[in-house]
Amino acid sequence: MTKEKMQIVEQIPRLKPRKADAHKGDFGKVCIVAGSFGMSGAAALAGRTALRAGAGLVRVAVPKSVLPIVASIEPSFTTIALAEDNAGRISAKAISIILDVVADNDVLAFGPGVGISQGLHSILETLLEQEKLRLVIDADGLNNLSRIKEWPTKLRANLILTPHPGEIRRLWSSVFREQLPSERQQQAGQLAQQTKTIVVLKGAGTVVTDGQKVYINKTGNPGMATAGSGDVLTGVITALMGQGLTNFDAAVLGVYIHGLAGDIAAERYGQVSLMATDIAEALCDAFMRS
Repeated sequence: MTKEKMQIVEQIPRLKPRKADAHKGDFGKVCIVAGSFGMSGAAALAGRTALRAGAGLVRVAVPKSVLPIVASIEPSFTTIALAEDNAGRISAKAISIILDVVADNDVLAFGPGVGISQGLHSILETLLEQEKLRLVIDADGLNNLSRIKEWPTKLRANLILTPHPGEIRRLWSSVFREQLPSERQQQAGQLAQQTKTIVVLKGAGTVVTDGQKVYINKTGNPGMATAGSGDVLTGVITALMGQGLTNFDAAVLGVYIHGLAGDIAAERYGQVSLMATDIAEALCDAFMRS
């Protein structure tokens, strides 16, 4: 597969204007399954960002021991306590609650700060098998996914995968026997085609593709190479999906807005001092400028 065989997308999708009589149910119920002992910030950041990106109702499902920390960071999302293992990671015993969450939400995100374990593999494998589930997998979610044998054959959910270069190498090894191509667009395109997913390959010039269409992002700056930036992107994409955009359009608008917010934040604080929370707070201006 070469890049010439994919349609280049340049137009940025937009959200529909909000009706005067709208209520929070019109803008999506989303849940983010995230966090572990020592990684409560990833869960809180993704949840707060989903709110900033317009989701009507955000729930953050975390190990029960870190719930008080996550809940104290942001009062506008609700929290769900999940069973945990001895290391403070989400336990396989949490699957029944997570499946209840799936049934009660429009979109699920899985992965920021969850760690890696056999229990998490089991949970993720069950999620992959859920028909019509719209699922964003990021961060440690991707690292768990790469350890599930023949995971594409189990896939029934509609996936967006958001790897950085290291994570796509691990995903590639779990799907292909040949060596990872050197060209980023080819990496993302072949992975998307083979797994029938949307792939968001992060980095300078983030690549978004479904294997047929491809968008190369032009917003963003090196200051965004900072801890938590990916958690912000997860929250943005999840929120846009909840507001009715297709998976591909949500990913394209998500990376564009995320990068634009990073550019606005860099104007305020400089690239050296930029933090992920600055990107999240700049989303307001980014949406108004877009």
